[in-house]
Amino acid sequence: MDVLQMTSRRRETYEIKIEASLLWETALGIAAITNKRLIDTLEKPKESWDQLKKSLSKQLIRELTFVENENTWKALLLLLHQKEFQKLSEFMAFLDELDDETFRYICLPYIGVKFQELRTLASRGDNASRQTLKKRTEDNLFFPDYIEFICTTDPLKLKSHLKNVMTNWYEEVTAPQAETLTGILTLDKQAKKKMSEKLKPEALVEWATGGITYLPEPSVHTVLLIPQLVYRPWNVEGDVEGVKVFYYPVANESIYPNDLDMPSYFLVQKHKALGDEARLRMVKLLKGSERSLQEITNELTMGKSTVHHHLKILRSARLVETQDGKYRLKENAVQSLSNELMQYLTEE
Repeated sequence: MDVLQMTSRRRETYEIKIEASLLWETALGIAAITNKRLIDTLEKPKESWDQLKKSLSKQLIRELTFVENENTWKALLLLLHQKEFQKLSEFMAFLDELDDETFRYICLPYIGVKFQELRTLASRGDNASRQTLKKRTEDNLFFPDYIEFICTTDPLKLKSHLKNVMTNWYEEVTAPQAETLTGILTLDKQAKKKMSEKLKPEALVEWATGGITYLPEPSVHTVLLIPQLVYRPWNVEGDVEGVKVFYYPVANESIYPNDLDMPSYFLVQKHKALGDEARLRMVKLLKGSERSLQEITNELTMGKSTVHHHLKILRSARLVETQDGKYRLKENAVQSLSNELMQYLTEE
């Protein structure tokens, strides 16, 4: 049916903010090393993570075990969003200043404007609100248990844990490479800011993240782009009041600024992902028809954990996406691959 356009009002979009900090890299490093489900798909080999663990202090290992059990990396990220912290001491002082109720409120996940009152009441100790929040987030892998933990744990003890794990990781892992990391993150931030003058917000998000299409939402006014090295090749998404966050993987050219022949990061990842017989079979299977994990497992007669591992690699390369529990091929990404390669080979 035809629609008669009676308004000249254009569809609103969001504004872009770009931040970079060693504190984000620290918190994401803590999240990465405690993410057993994803660690074998990160750019840094699992063997390197294992070696890093052996070099860490016993106190930090204890704190990381707690992070792994309770997903307290989520609290770190939510707390870091409250201000533009540049120094660890600023973040520590901020934690000390927070009263118990405000601390719990910040640490509880943001799940939408209409649930903010529930979040407030849960932070004050209201059991019914806490149970409702858990029910509303039951489709998330860890949110219900995390909400229960935040609402029932002594804030003083949780603050102490967060301060310890953040300080120890910063001193043992981040500080020794601070100069290099700062240079990479700053260079990438500058590149994205320069490109923001040429691209519209939605195009900039897609370019920075390597292919994520993020359309405006009614309650989201800002998209925050945060460059990160530790979680490459993944984008990590987050939600804060009024803000959509993408902790995106820094570009190759930010890591190797003097190498003029350095290929695009996602060009490399796509070819790596396709350089495996099992993954090529999955790509062919998904062409033109979405499938569930179980359906792919049945059709390829492979173990579910093996199939899941290969699908994670295809997803990280932006060749496959998921929606409503189904995997689908991003056919445009596959079709454009030859053009991307030719562009790289011919550019001066």
